[in-house]
Parts: sequence; C-alpha cells; structure tokens
Amino acid sequence: MASTLGAGRGRAGGVVTSALARGLRAFGRFWWDFLVGDTPELFVATLVVVGVAFALAPLHALPVIVVPAVAVLALVMSAARGRRERP
Repeated sequence: MASTLGAGRGRAGGVVTSALARGLRAFGRFWWDFLVGDTPELFVATLVVVGVAFALAPLHALPVIVVPAVAVLALVMSAARGRRERP
C-alpha cells in the first residue's frame, strides 16, 4: 500500500519539479542574456568596478578618482576590442 501512495505522489511531484526546473532554466537564461548578452567583457568589467568600489570605500577620497578611471578604462578597452573585430 505504501508503494501505491508513493507512486501517485511521484508522478505529480515529477510534473511539478519538471515545470519548476524549466521555469528556473528560462529565468536563468533570461538573466544571463540580459546581463552578459553579446559582450561578456562588459559584465566582467562591471563586476571589477563594483569590487574596486567596495574595496576602496573605506579610503573615502581615493574611490572618487579610481572608480571612474577603472570604468573609463573598461569602456575604452571594450571599444578597442569592438573596432578590432569589425570586418
């Protein structure tokens, strides 16, 4: 009798789990495409800029200069890479 109850729950649970897994995969793909998209180097550069900002936050004055400089450097490097890849 216990195996009969378990079999019924397993199928319904499998359907729900499958739908949940598909939904989570779709959600993950959306965010990956939204955040990374065609230029993963800009996503990595954003993480670096945020990391530098957090690391330098206790120094008060230094982040005002360094964080924008790192952001500009990342954008210049991305633009240079884009110009190089253009046919």
